[in-house]
Amino acid sequence: MKAIINVSLKAGVLDSQGKAVHHALDSLHFKGVNDVRVGKQIVLQLDTDDKTKAMADVTQMCEDLLANTVIEDYEIELV
Repeated sequence: MKAIINVSLKAGVLDSQGKAVHHALDSLHFKGVNDVRVGKQIVLQLDTDDKTKAMADVTQMCEDLLANTVIEDYEIELV
């Protein structure tokens, strides 16, 4: 089973990397982009077929290591 984890900054947290990308896109004359938020994606290959256990384990991984839950949100997709 594969776990796909998308981590992004919480709303209201300044995203300096997103601002830099937004500025670069504007400099390259890409118009119509109102905001940019940059995040990260983590893909894990899990050795289980138990979705309930996998979700619990990956959630714990996110809480303990993969996301800074003070300033970041995360979403988990199991496929």
